[in-house]
Amino acid sequence: MDPSPAPGTGSPDLGSPDVDAKGRVRIGDHVPTGAELTNAMVHFYRGELGRSNIWRTRLDATTNWAVVTTAAALTFAFGGSAGSESHLVLLAISLLVLVFLFIEARRYRYYELWTHRVRLMETHFFANLLRPGSQRESDWEQRLVHSLCAPRFPISLLEALGRRYRRTYAILFLILAGSWLIKVSTHPDTASSLGELVQRSAVGALPGWLILGTWLLFNAGLLALGLFTVGLRETDAEVLGKTPRSALRLLARLRAVGREALEVDFGALKPTFSGGKHLAWIISNKAEAIGKTLLEDLDRGVTRIRAEGMYSGQEHSVLLCVIQGRQAEKLRALVYDCDPQAFVVIVAARDVRGEGFRPLEA
Repeated sequence: MDPSPAPGTGSPDLGSPDVDAKGRVRIGDHVPTGAELTNAMVHFYRGELGRSNIWRTRLDATTNWAVVTTAAALTFAFGGSAGSESHLVLLAISLLVLVFLFIEARRYRYYELWTHRVRLMETHFFANLLRPGSQRESDWEQRLVHSLCAPRFPISLLEALGRRYRRTYAILFLILAGSWLIKVSTHPDTASSLGELVQRSAVGALPGWLILGTWLLFNAGLLALGLFTVGLRETDAEVLGKTPRSALRLLARLRAVGREALEVDFGALKPTFSGGKHLAWIISNKAEAIGKTLLEDLDRGVTRIRAEGMYSGQEHSVLLCVIQGRQAEKLRALVYDCDPQAFVVIVAARDVRGEGFRPLEA
């Protein structure tokens, strides 16, 4: 006699679920309908979003520890009753803040795990509900299932350390390093030579050159951590711009660090295209998307010209757009978001007349 349970009785084997001809998962003899699946996804999304928010709060708690500890160390080191070796407190607090950075990086990896699932549902499930017929990745469900069945951190510890350092801890370490240097060089009076500075750096039996050298290596290592992890871009939780092709260049890395740590693009502060009117020539195979973006985001007219490349013989589209000088940087960013392969030329326009600019005189 067959000992297996009758259909509809017993517990289904959830370890190896059945899949029907359309790829839908069966729970026992039941296949979830579209409404049931949508309802389950909505509740699952709320649960993962709640997890993400909880770990976001834990990140803020670690940052608060570091800020409060740094403030307390500065208060003690520069207090009136501070002794001649009070600069040691700043060194010790630097190590403690480094421990906080490691703790926050670990928490950030868990935060990324939950946020990774949230982003998968937002970009592939909810976005497709709002925009039917749009292109979508075919394997996002498998990626989500794999994340549930075999959870793995979506980013490495090195990327987490570098990103949290640039976002939060770079300023704290810079304050501690500058404060230690000021304390050693000005207490009890201003140091008159490098030798005197080295002598003041000594702590007990440890010579000053050892303390000063360790301090330099420590801060140089932190700067290298923040600088050379810029190209790691596996995070889903951060609002990030595109990684430039020149990301391996030192100046490009410094510019990326400035954008991420201070929300300032130092490269855009140069006086180039700072005023007047400019004419932008854009050669791209994605002219339709670029044109719509410029019309909507820059509120400037765009003219499309069909052209042919002399070397390749291929047909391309050329867009002409007259902009204000202050809009040049934004135009470059918008074009790059649509087509990183686009060819852009921006030149100063001597005289621009017509709608949106100076009136056209008879």
